Amino acid sequence: MKLLSVVLCFLVLLTSGCMPSSNTTNNTETSSQVSRVVSLTSIATDIIYNLDATKLVGISGSRLLDKNAAFQDFPRVSIGRTQPNLEKIAALEPDLVIGATGFHDQILTRLQSLGIKTITTELDSWESLDKLTRTLATAIQADPEPLLQSYQQFLPSQSPRANTSTLVLVSRQPLLSPNKESWAGDLLTKFGADNIVAQLQGKSPIQGYVTLSPEKVLQLNPQVLILVNVEEGDSKEFKSQPFWKELNAVTNDKVYEFDYYGFVNAGSLDAIAKACKQLREIYGFS
Repeated sequence: MKLLSVVLCFLVLLTSGCMPSSNTTNNTETSSQVSRVVSLTSIATDIIYNLDATKLVGISGSRLLDKNAAFQDFPRVSIGRTQPNLEKIAALEPDLVIGATGFHDQILTRLQSLGIKTITTELDSWESLDKLTRTLATAIQADPEPLLQSYQQFLPSQSPRANTSTLVLVSRQPLLSPNKESWAGDLLTKFGADNIVAQLQGKSPIQGYVTLSPEKVLQLNPQVLILVNVEEGDSKEFKSQPFWKELNAVTNDKVYEFDYYGFVNAGSLDAIAKACKQLREIYGFS
């Protein structure tokens, strides 16, 4: 159950990879000047930093940001996965705060009541990364094109052709797998993978993910199996499943481990680039 609680918390933040889908909410006025931004998600922080670092005055705690020297001197308004501190945010006198749909709703509402503009975002596709970048660039009056062009380097230059049956498992209890309505599912599509649960819908409390039984995993029997490490040692837990040795992907040594950030939660631009590099290698793109 510990693994499930961690996964549920992180998947709520998948959005905390925070890229908007068509559901981006923006109560900023593009004509107003934004010069002080507090970002409550690591991906939005990274994007703002790359668009115009002088506009960034506060960030949330994140293991991605904490180990990045570029962000060491920025004030933190939260620690780890805790909710941001309203007083710390207000003390930075921001004119824009960016947060994730679902996870930051309450504090963003309170900030709005104080007259502080907010943007809430939700990530579920590559296109939403482009949209978030354009939204943030408009808000801080920056040019998004250089950054948008750099994103294209993460993707295959030729049309996807792999069409290899693929299953992704992001937790053991329950067995969760991303369908087409998730960041991970959309990323697989970009590399031509045949995500064999892409069209499935289930009763998972997390949009974009389906719950599978061990019997269903064995029935699907993918050519490629991707395991996502939310915490260190997760892969060992997957390998203890009774179906493990019967899977084609295991027999043919086509099992790969991905970090949670970049693949399930976008996390940062470097994390996305790393996930894309792994996908490129798996599906034979140069």
